Amino acid sequence: MTSMLTAMPPAAPARTNSKRTGTLRYLRHGMTAPNLAHVRCGGDLDEPLLDQGREQIDEAALQLAKMDPPIGLIITSDLRRTRESARIIAARLAAVEIHIVPGFAERRLGDWNLLSVEETQPWLDAGLNPPNGETDAEFTQRVARALYSVKPLLHLHPLLVGSKGVARVMGQMVGLPRRMDLGNAQIAEFKLAELPCLETTWGTL
Repeated sequence: MTSMLTAMPPAAPARTNSKRTGTLRYLRHGMTAPNLAHVRCGGDLDEPLLDQGREQIDEAALQLAKMDPPIGLIITSDLRRTRESARIIAARLAAVEIHIVPGFAERRLGDWNLLSVEETQPWLDAGLNPPNGETDAEFTQRVARALYSVKPLLHLHPLLVGSKGVARVMGQMVGLPRRMDLGNAQIAEFKLAELPCLETTWGTL
C-alpha cells in the first residue's frame, strides 16, 4: 500500500489551483531486486523493476489519478527503475507527457553498491564518501541544478518520479524537520514556493 508523508489538502475549486503551483509532488520508484534484498543500489546501477514493484506503482497511479489539481507532467531521471515507473503512471493518466532529467538520478555509490544498508548506513551518517562514487556535496548540487531546471514547469502541477536519496536531498533543501525516508511507491509533497536561493544556500550551481 502507498502512504502519504504529507497530508493532502481538500480538493480545491479550479480557480484556486494556481495557489498550488509551488508544490512538487514526488513518488519513489517501485521495488527492485536490490531493494528487496535490502542492499544499496546507486545511480550507477541501472536495475529494472520487479513485478512486485510494477504492481506497487500501478496501485499508486490509481491514487495519483484522483489528485486535484491533476498531474500535467511527469518528470523522471533516465534510470530504468524511474522511467518504467513513470510509464506505468502515464498509462493511467490522460495525455500526460514524460520529461527526462538525468540530474534527478540516484547518488552514484561506487564500491558501496550491493552492500547491505545496515553495513553502510553508519558510513553515510558519518559523512564518508563511497570509493569510486559521488560525494554528498556533488550529489546535492546535482539535484539542486535539476530542481531549478524544472521550476518553470511547476505551473503544470508535475509529478517527479525519483529515488530515495533524491527525496532526502530535496527534503533538506526545503527545510523539513526530519530526514525524508520514502518507501517504494510512496508519495510525498515538497513546497517549493519558499525555497531559498540555491546559488546562495548550496554553492555555485
